[in-house]
Amino acid sequence: MRIPIAYNLRSMLGRPVSTALTALGIGLVVAVFIGMLALANGFAAALTRTGSDANVLILRQGANSEMSSGLDRASVSILSASPHIARGADGRTLASPELYVIVPLGRIADTTQLANVVVRGVGEQAWTVRANVTLTEGRKPASGRNEVCVGQRLVGRFPGTGLTETMRFAGRPWTVTCHFTAGGSAFESEIWGEAEQLIPAMRRDGFQSLSFRLADPASFAEAKRAIEADKRVTVDVYRESEFYAKQSELLGRILRILAILITAIMAVGAVFGAVNTMYAAVSSRSPEIAVLLTLGFRPRSVLASFLAESVLIALAGGIVGCLLALPMNGIVTSTTNWASFSEIAFSFRITPALLLAGIIFAVVMGALGGFFPARRASKVPVVQAIR
Repeated sequence: MRIPIAYNLRSMLGRPVSTALTALGIGLVVAVFIGMLALANGFAAALTRTGSDANVLILRQGANSEMSSGLDRASVSILSASPHIARGADGRTLASPELYVIVPLGRIADTTQLANVVVRGVGEQAWTVRANVTLTEGRKPASGRNEVCVGQRLVGRFPGTGLTETMRFAGRPWTVTCHFTAGGSAFESEIWGEAEQLIPAMRRDGFQSLSFRLADPASFAEAKRAIEADKRVTVDVYRESEFYAKQSELLGRILRILAILITAIMAVGAVFGAVNTMYAAVSSRSPEIAVLLTLGFRPRSVLASFLAESVLIALAGGIVGCLLALPMNGIVTSTTNWASFSEIAFSFRITPALLLAGIIFAVVMGALGGFFPARRASKVPVVQAIR
């Protein structure tokens, strides 16, 4: 015979202060847990969205990032002639040789605090190869001019990023002619300009990478084998989506480990709070427990009842924690991408799966905090409890 859940609900309402404080403690732990994992999710999503399954990225052999790569013009010319590259409506190959450099820029909030921002030198085909890039206002940089297009995540955070304003880097002024979005990807944290203007300004003599659209997205393995086997070039070939996803692994893993460590420490305090609350409930309700046992309820039913009460309190706390965490969804923050040592801006990303994980985490804390008090309640001697 089971004890009705209504009994536990009346008990919780009978001690509102201790119940609310315990639920709130668990809720705060859940909110931090969700917030930390939302940070890791947002960072990973920004880099994952950067690449496309239909695109190929080519780097110098052995390079683990665009920054450490280098391709001379002869190699780019050879690679751009690959039959695996798709062609546009005008018959031109959809290949984009790109410069990738980092420049230090002062923030608007504090010009003395510098951030490493990616400047990407591109050609006309880059705007077609990168299908997720969309102009939000203005026009593309004109050929032969010191003009740039600024990613939406940088606008308003760095001086001179407004439309028609002027930025200064590489010893030159650069006029901002447009802003662009890229589906929330890392491109939105970059500055794009014409490669032929940026290469001499940055004192380079070549490119860092080559991106191209596959003529047949299913032929990546064949394209990779053919290009890497070409003795005229020494390059590594990646599917673009997989390359950028891999770039997020290190920092994403560190953020998740931090989330677990921080919330584990906080969870210990929340569990002890639940333990104290439930021990107090057991002590104050000893006569009730004796009556329940006298009426024929088995000790395991008493244990299950008190354990369920602890879980209900934790569940309420988990819901509160989810509600506290939800406003963080979409908030833009930034950090350093350790793969390229450049700043990347991204949004906290709270998913239904993350909310469910928060609820499960709360229930586990409630079960851990309620087990020993519930076990004690089930073993109370009837005669002693009545006294």
